[in-house]
Amino acid sequence: MKTKILIVDDEHGIVDMIQSYFQKQYDILTAYSGQEALQKIASNPDLILLDINMPDMDGLTVCQKVRDYITCPILFLTARIESSDKIIGFQAGADDYIVKPFDLDELGARIAAHLRREQRRQSNSAVRFFGELALDYSARTATINSQSIPLSKREFEIVELLSLNAGQVFDRERIYELVWGLDGDGNSDTIMEHIRKIRAKFAAHTLHNYIETVWGCGYRWNA
Repeated sequence: MKTKILIVDDEHGIVDMIQSYFQKQYDILTAYSGQEALQKIASNPDLILLDINMPDMDGLTVCQKVRDYITCPILFLTARIESSDKIIGFQAGADDYIVKPFDLDELGARIAAHLRREQRRQSNSAVRFFGELALDYSARTATINSQSIPLSKREFEIVELLSLNAGQVFDRERIYELVWGLDGDGNSDTIMEHIRKIRAKFAAHTLHNYIETVWGCGYRWNA
């Protein structure tokens, strides 16, 4: 399996240039905004090339959001050359700085060096970001703006089911069957109470309603 590299830059020309240069050597993922980068990170890239200056969410913010959940090298792409900017980048969790304009051969050498140095074990962690909410399905944890949300086993399983099937409506009976199993000793009414508790825990940290009620039908994940 090829090493996966995620390229994040709002300048399509730069993304196309880097992708063309490395596509035979690596499996290339691309994103053109900070929000799109958060989605693509769910594919567990082995290295991230991350532009700092992006309009919707800058690279520093993206790096700060994901650094607690991923271990892969993050290399900033930027036109900034001030030492203070580099310090800020390293403090945010970056591993290296690539100053634009850059030589592709040098970029390739730096990427190879970081991948060799990393030699990290293949991570089984599966993290997805939904706005302020980060769900780590391997560690079975939920955080909102870096604040841990204490979900019970069943509560997390409900969140997991709905979030992994965003947009799909599940009625109470189906949720109970999938989470508790056919041999569960309760009934579907318990779903209402669990979802009430989940919503209350989320509401303490965000105004966003992640679990939407579809009247007469059930519930669905509101990403």
